[in-house]
Amino acid sequence: MNPQRLATKRLKPGYFRVQKDIEIHGRKYDGVGNAALLLAVHFAPVHVRSAMVKAAEQGDAKPLRNYMNGCVLSARRGAVMVSPFISPQEKQVMQVLLQEQHPFVLLTDNGFRDYYKPADELFDACAAGRLLILSPWPYDEGKRHISRSECVALNLMAEEISSTQS
Repeated sequence: MNPQRLATKRLKPGYFRVQKDIEIHGRKYDGVGNAALLLAVHFAPVHVRSAMVKAAEQGDAKPLRNYMNGCVLSARRGAVMVSPFISPQEKQVMQVLLQEQHPFVLLTDNGFRDYYKPADELFDACAAGRLLILSPWPYDEGKRHISRSECVALNLMAEEISSTQS
């Protein structure tokens, strides 16, 4: 796959070059992917609340299922979904977005090293112009785990991007 990925990067260099200082509602991000997604008319955050997960664990899965289905329906209606896609349920939504080839914005907890390229399915979505990966923080080579406060901050940023861009 490496020669194919190299050829793809050469054909679409703008999608794989780290873009610095993308300003959204007064906050600056670094990004990789299709920044034109930020010009979309409708955005929607994907944020599965722990209360929904706990209710599902107690036997009431309907609110969680309805929320996740609602996210996919919003994407099918043209909304660009925005999320760090941290929880397993959010990752399931992202998998559907990838499979159905809907555009989305992925917020990440670590910036971009030189020569960064997304892995696997994200690479293909990026090459097709359906993905923008944003990070509010610089790259940290030693970073290994995301903290709870970073998760909360990223989810708030997803809400902020969704509400200010609509």
